[in-house]
Amino acid sequence: MKKGNAVTYLGGPLIIAILAAIMQAFDQLLAANTVVKQLLPGGGSWIAFQAWAVYFLGGCTVKGGVRGFISYVAGILASIIIMMGGGSLGGFWGVPIVILIVVIFCISLEKFDWTSYVPALFVGAGAYFGIMGYIAGSAEGVLKGNFWAYAGIELFYCLFGLVWGWLTIKIRGAYDAKFNPPAA
Repeated sequence: MKKGNAVTYLGGPLIIAILAAIMQAFDQLLAANTVVKQLLPGGGSWIAFQAWAVYFLGGCTVKGGVRGFISYVAGILASIIIMMGGGSLGGFWGVPIVILIVVIFCISLEKFDWTSYVPALFVGAGAYFGIMGYIAGSAEGVLKGNFWAYAGIELFYCLFGLVWGWLTIKIRGAYDAKFNPPAA
C-alpha cells in the first residue's frame, strides 16, 4: 500500500458517497412530487443503485452502459411475455412452461455483441417482476398492473443509475489523476 494522506484515502469513497446521497435526495423529490409517487410510492432509487452496479460490472464504459440498458429492456420484455403467456396458459405449469421457452431466447442473446450482457437482463427482469408483483398489483385506477407504465419507470431509473455509473468513473478518474497519479 502506498503512503498517502486522508485526501488520498478518503476522496474516492467520499465522491461515491456524495453521488449516492444526491441520487437518494433526487429520488425522494421525484417520489414526493411527480408521477413516481403513483408508480413507485417508496421511490425507485433501488433500481438506480442496481443499474449503477450494472454499469461497473459491464466494464465501466459507455458501451457497457448501453448494453446494460438494452439488456434491461430485454429483461422487461421477457418478463411481460412470461406474465402474459403464463396467465394465458393458466394452471400450475403455465408460468414454468413459458419461462422454459422465453429463457431459451434470452440466453441466446449472448451470441450478439449488443445483447450479450445477459446478467443485466436478469437484473432488469428481476426488478420488473418485483415491481409488478409487489407494487403494481396494489396500484389504483389505470396504473393497476399497467405493464408499460411500470416498464417506463423502471427504464427511467435504469438510465439514472447508468448515468450515475458514468459520472462516478468520470469524477473519480479526474480525482485520481490529480491526487493519486500512477507511480513513475
